[in-house]
Amino acid sequence: MNNILITGAASGIGAATARLFHSRGWRVGLLDINAEALASLSAELSGSWYRQLDVTDIDQVQASLAEFCAKHDGQLRLLFNCAGILRFGYFEEVEHAEHMRIMQINVAGVFNMTHAAFSYLKATPNAQVINMGSASGLYGVPEMATYSASKFAIRGFTEALDLEWARHDIRVADLMPPFVNTPMVSSQQHTPATLSRLGVNLEAREIAHAVWQQIDSNAVHRPISLQFKLMYWAGQISPAWMSRLSMRWLSRK
Repeated sequence: MNNILITGAASGIGAATARLFHSRGWRVGLLDINAEALASLSAELSGSWYRQLDVTDIDQVQASLAEFCAKHDGQLRLLFNCAGILRFGYFEEVEHAEHMRIMQINVAGVFNMTHAAFSYLKATPNAQVINMGSASGLYGVPEMATYSASKFAIRGFTEALDLEWARHDIRVADLMPPFVNTPMVSSQQHTPATLSRLGVNLEAREIAHAVWQQIDSNAVHRPISLQFKLMYWAGQISPAWMSRLSMRWLSRK
């Protein structure tokens, strides 16, 4: 039976993905630092497995993977690295510790999970890793510079690892949505100009469906929403100065 392990599963995109895959018969593993919300979701999704997890703690990561995969003959069909945090604001006005926390969770957390999952993925036919990327990994977005940097890192990591792990029959991909209506976005105290211009036009369930579509795809990047798909493909063929000009306009106050 197919199984999926999801980080950041207690709310937003992670929770929506858990509900979708559970409804389609997959065995679902839930990981999140929010123990209360995690337990509530697990109760809703009968038969799902869950553990509280800080993705920056490698010992916790290794123990959680070992426990979940032991229930599935040491196999892992799909790892969805969804855990992440966001902070809108001018770079110099955000505390240094918050910048470091973003990089630790959004980047090091993905590295921790993926590295620890390797042996289970390798043991599984058609195994896959899907990373939560972002439209901000296409061109750096003002007022969310560190978050953009973290998603650039995920984009590069995804591209490299998909080529590297092809020899193990493990596919690696990322999702690249623009702003999504989740608690991570709605809880922000600062509104970047790009958000004001582009709006929040996606719901968590739409990203969950993108995860479902990706399991049958060999694409490395999955841009989401017509608006961003046009921006993404234009960025592949237009000169760098044009992308910079577009971002300058989008971020103008």
